[in-house]
Amino acid sequence: MALDNIVTVVGQLTADPELRHTKKNIPVASFSIAHNDRIFDKESEEWVDGEPTFVRASYWRESGENFAESHSKGDRVILVGKLKQNDFTDKDGNERSTLELNVEEAGPSNKFATTTATRRKGNGNRTASKSRANASASVKADADAGGSDDDFDF
Repeated sequence: MALDNIVTVVGQLTADPELRHTKKNIPVASFSIAHNDRIFDKESEEWVDGEPTFVRASYWRESGENFAESHSKGDRVILVGKLKQNDFTDKDGNERSTLELNVEEAGPSNKFATTTATRRKGNGNRTASKSRANASASVKADADAGGSDDDFDF
């Protein structure tokens, strides 16, 4: 059995994704997301934001281009990928190490928003009918209206 370091991270984009190309003209979107838990303080009876965690990420090739075109600062996204350690020497000669998420899959979170997905032509997808090519996802504002949280209209 092989172990893998696949992780899932959910958070808000801290800035617009930066799309660049390597010397071999391979596109890569670089960005970071922030996540912080909200904790209910029983004494003040208020929700309090916890300390944020920042995750730096890279998303390669056409998927990265799609991501950079589709998302902007503040968007809540879901990222799945592998952690990669980058070792370097800083300007003072100190050895440093950072962790970066090498994204394999990404998408918008529908926890607080609605999204629309549009297939791009020429990216390996088969031609689909127009009704299948455009998918729409939305979040119900009132989950208790007429049923439990796991009632879905399909």
